[in-house]
Parts: sequence; structure tokens; C-alpha cells
Amino acid sequence: MIRFVGAGARPDTELTVLERFWTLPNLVTVLRFLGIPLFVLFVSEDRYGSAFLTLVAVGSTDWIDGYLARRLNQVSTTGQWLDPVADRLALIIVAATFVVDGIAPVWLILSIAVPDAVLIVNSLLLFHGNPDLPVSLVGKIRTALLLLGAPLLLLGRVDGYDYQWLSSAGSAVLALGCIGHVAAAAGYLAAAWRKYLHQRDSVSAGTGTGYAP
Repeated sequence: MIRFVGAGARPDTELTVLERFWTLPNLVTVLRFLGIPLFVLFVSEDRYGSAFLTLVAVGSTDWIDGYLARRLNQVSTTGQWLDPVADRLALIIVAATFVVDGIAPVWLILSIAVPDAVLIVNSLLLFHGNPDLPVSLVGKIRTALLLLGAPLLLLGRVDGYDYQWLSSAGSAVLALGCIGHVAAAAGYLAAAWRKYLHQRDSVSAGTGTGYAP
């Protein structure tokens, strides 16, 4: 059975985190960034077939870069923040493009952008930046559902594939992905507060102004 979550990891190899930027996984992530404006261009020109292929390629890189990082032992500090940024940027821009073009309703962009905005504001208030939280399993499943549902919905706009069941299937998978996105955001919010309170209690204990846990 193919392993999708954590694929490429070698049980007998301890991963080391690299400090350099130019690794093969990071190059794949950069290609994801470059594919996003290309996707928007194709949709704006009603070239839905090309937009579909670009979206599939962009979505595939989310799995490929993680696989390569683990397989080649090229996990990097840059990749640890660049990959989730690429995910967020891709999801928001794809959702916004779908809404503007009339492919999907406005709730799609709202269900993605609003939770992300809450997390960003919360991170800035508590940590003045990235809280450095590990990606949750719900977050991984959420991303997979969104990156599967979006191409399915877009495929219904391609000549010869304008079947009602494709649009229905794409809408259903996207809806599940959006539910997962809200659930994942709630999980990250709770984890951020737990980390913040733990750090605060540790500092208080170290200065003698609180009680050690």
C-alpha cells in the first residue's frame, strides 16, 4: 500500500535539518510559487484545460517536496516555513480565482481566508511571528482534500468533461476540505495557546514569580 503521509521517510535514517536554501525540495516548492500566477492567467483566458493541468501540477508538488526532503535527507529550516507559506498562498489564490471566475461560491474563499487571518493575528500577538507548530494530521488531510476538490471542480469547465457529477463531486470534496480547514485552524489555535501558556509559565518559574508545573 502506498504511503502518502510521511512518504519517503527512512526508518533507519535520522533526519538532519539543513541551513542552506538551495535544496531539491525547496526548488520544487519554488516551482509551486511560479505555477500559481500561471494558473490565474489560464483561468482569466478561459483556458480551463491548461489551468486544470497547472493546478494538478501545483497540487502534486505539495507531496513531492515533502517526499524528496525525507527521502534525500534534505529537510531545511527554509523548507519548514516555505512549504506551509506556499500551501497557504496557493489555497487562497486558487479559492479567490474560483470565486471571481464564478467557478465556486464565495463561502470557499471565506472559509479559507478567515481562519488563516485569525491564526496570523493570533501568532503575531502571542509570538510576534511564527509559532513554529508541527503540521497536524488534520491539516495534511485538509490540504489533500482541497487540492483534490479544486481540480475536480475545474475539470467540469473543460470541453468534453462538463459532467454534472464532476461538479457535484468537486463541490463535495471542497466542502469537506473547507470543514477540515476550519477544524485544523481550531487545532492550531489551541496548540498555539498551549505553547504560549507553557512558555509563560516556564519564564515565571525561572524568575520565581510563579509555580513550576
